[in-house]
Amino acid sequence: RVVITELRKPTYYARLILKVENELGMKIVELDARPSDCIALAIANKRPIYVSATLFEEVEDMSELLDQINQAREDSEDSQGESGEEKV
Repeated sequence: RVVITELRKPTYYARLILKVENELGMKIVELDARPSDCIALAIANKRPIYVSATLFEEVEDMSELLDQINQAREDSEDSQGESGEEKV
């Protein structure tokens, strides 16, 4: 799993948490890593991505902006005809 742990302006930090098994048994290994690498690995391996509660409360809620972007994209797609040409 991946945990995005903190933000020290302008850099985010993350931990990659792995289960490792060898001849001595199973253990959990935590690695500091770039968030972009952690996210790519989590997505590629269908693993969860978490954000620490402290960080979540520090950052700005972008939900409204994302909704506006999605709505604009949907409106743009709706204004195109079947041939991909814009309706007049």
